Amino acid sequence: MTNILYINASARKHGSLSRMLGDRFVNGWTGRDGVGDVRHRDVGTNPPPIISEDWIAAAFTPRAERNGAQHEMLALSDQLISEVSQADVIVIATPMYNYGMPGALKAWVDQVVRVNETFTFDLARGDYPLEPVLSGKTLVLLTSSGEFGFAQGGTREEMGHLVPHLTTVSKYLGAEQIHSVSIEYQEFGDARHSRSIATAKEQVDELLKDLSHAAA
Repeated sequence: MTNILYINASARKHGSLSRMLGDRFVNGWTGRDGVGDVRHRDVGTNPPPIISEDWIAAAFTPRAERNGAQHEMLALSDQLISEVSQADVIVIATPMYNYGMPGALKAWVDQVVRVNETFTFDLARGDYPLEPVLSGKTLVLLTSSGEFGFAQGGTREEMGHLVPHLTTVSKYLGAEQIHSVSIEYQEFGDARHSRSIATAKEQVDELLKDLSHAAA
């Protein structure tokens, strides 16, 4: 059985292209056999709080030494980490805002990527002291952007920080396979945008087939 964690990061509930792609993927997956739990976490409309100085102090305090307020402060983080830990496939459907991830999604990342929970830190490892705790997961990134050319080799490659940032932190989510599908040209609203939507839908359907065969 495959457990899915479905993250929505768009601030819009209606007319969101990233939500459309996410729903297409998750609904396509749940229509198959062998699906376990699907956990939906909508950070776009219900964002977790940004971390604070007190939060950081609590996270770096050993669990056995935390006071009640610190345990309470980390309760949501514990829950979000548990959702990631239990998932086999993590689906993140998100728009690009100002060339990067929405603040709500960054807040979720900061709550989840946490010392002694999703990574360990040991200076004995030299210049790379961080080591992921989780492993074996598949990450599916379904994104949308107003402009175009953010993929490798594209005209705006150096301006696109959404997928590269998520790819960088993905190892702390336990991701060993990453798949990405994007819709572009939304601000232009022309034939290129229509083609981009159609192509993205086809790519999601193909990805579902590929992952279905891999899971069989």
